[in-house]
Amino acid sequence: MMADMTETPHPLYDRHADTLNRALTAITERGYWSAYPESPSPRVYGETAAADGKAAFEAYLGGDFPLDQPGTGDRVATEASPFGVELAVRYPHAGTDELVTAAIAALPAWRDAGPQARVGVCLEILDRLHKHIFELANAVQFTSGQAFVMAFQAGGAHALDRALEALAYAYAEMTRHPGTAGWEKAAGKGDPLRMSKTFHVVPRGVALVIGCNTFPTWNSYPGLFASLVTGNPVIVKPHPRAVLPLAITVKYAREVLAEAGFDPNLIMLAAEAPGEKLASDLALHRSVKIVDFTGSTEYGDWLETHARQAAVYTEKAGLNTVVIDSTDDFAGMCRNLGFTLTLYSGQMCTTSQNILIPAAGIETDQGHKSFDEVAGGIAAAVGKLTADPARGVELTGAIVNDGVLERLAEVTKVGEPVLESRAVAHPAYADAVVRTPTIVKLAADDAETYGREWFGPISFAIATDSTAHSLELLRRTVGEKGALTAGVYSTDESVLDATEAVAVGVGVHLSCNLTGGVFVNQSAAFSDFHGSGANPAANSALTDGAYVANRFRIVQSRRHV
Repeated sequence: MMADMTETPHPLYDRHADTLNRALTAITERGYWSAYPESPSPRVYGETAAADGKAAFEAYLGGDFPLDQPGTGDRVATEASPFGVELAVRYPHAGTDELVTAAIAALPAWRDAGPQARVGVCLEILDRLHKHIFELANAVQFTSGQAFVMAFQAGGAHALDRALEALAYAYAEMTRHPGTAGWEKAAGKGDPLRMSKTFHVVPRGVALVIGCNTFPTWNSYPGLFASLVTGNPVIVKPHPRAVLPLAITVKYAREVLAEAGFDPNLIMLAAEAPGEKLASDLALHRSVKIVDFTGSTEYGDWLETHARQAAVYTEKAGLNTVVIDSTDDFAGMCRNLGFTLTLYSGQMCTTSQNILIPAAGIETDQGHKSFDEVAGGIAAAVGKLTADPARGVELTGAIVNDGVLERLAEVTKVGEPVLESRAVAHPAYADAVVRTPTIVKLAADDAETYGREWFGPISFAIATDSTAHSLELLRRTVGEKGALTAGVYSTDESVLDATEAVAVGVGVHLSCNLTGGVFVNQSAAFSDFHGSGANPAANSALTDGAYVANRFRIVQSRRHV
């Protein structure tokens, strides 16, 4: 790894160099590593950390969020908690030109600081956020509907890991070349030609991050930190129903930037008033050169088509699919899939929707199982996980928005239910909206139904003619609509190989024979890539070299020696 030799070491770089070097090793080895403990245990974080974090979260409720940035004269409050908790946090509201003008003014000094200084400051921001992880987790929980432990892990520790992974890839790309070089070329009998060359890492310009409701930090942090560390000021536009987690992020990031001597307007919050369409206005601004978006296919396609002045990174919808051919652990398969469908009520972009099962059934360690027995086994596993409301809600969380409820109502009109969704009373939050998963039987020719995404706790057990037919459906549906995950269960190596060939062909990440504590809808930073950029569900992968390298350019200057 070549460092930029024109730089003077920065104190924050020196402070966090060990973390950065370990992350650089992790992205090359792709084994297990995590910089931020995922257990909220007091043995890990201290006896008062949980209470302190919750108190910090509650202090924001019903008040003006403490953020000194352009646009503090006007305030907006748009959040509604899926748990029924009154949030009523008022955020500073700024216009597009205000934000972009302030961002542009902040860029030159940040650009000129160089990669080491920028990565040091960004690592310090992650460290500051980690110190406030319980505050962050509560904000994620009560805006997204995730249960607390999931919010702590996915919204806190894992989001920080993904951010660190993006920083490592970005630093590797920025320092791939030397900062300066001497050049000498023979020139016949005369003196050789000699030049001194300097290579500058130059940011693209203002970056925009458009957050989602379900995973406001996990999905936003990779793009946010990839853009910031490569020299681009970042405007963070949260989903109107999940502003607080990203407001907290911006707050602590601005504190660190100011302490380090940089303009805090390198990162700003763009809270949106109802019906304002602020994201679209920002995305089309001529000075916005990078856009990161997670959300619907319709809006992602719109951004890719219309934000032509920017590099646009999108993660959209897809048809995540599982092929079941056979298994040597029927109970383990059902438990694993049952957990996958139950976790956060299926409100994950990686949760399986279409489960392809031969109509004639499959071979298992318990003997032959019919199609109905396979579907019923998965349904029974879901039922067991959600039978006790007190335990079940710690997996399901709450329903994030009315669109999910509308799809749950709509799906009752198609197919034949194997497991019906039911409302559950949350033992701690009386107004929480909780629904258990539903599983519906369909025929292979019901493509009009299973060929669209049904985001939420909705899955289809689809009867196919054979495993070969299942693979053909996998190829066609994912090829046309995309997917972030695929799974297969088989005791036949040739089937596993054939499924992997299909997955490679349509660019979807594949998991084989998951029966234990690893689930198809979860991915590990530094080891698993999230999305591939190779099918319609996403045009990029979190977080490979391609994800970061297009956020800056190399500009050189050369002089005769």
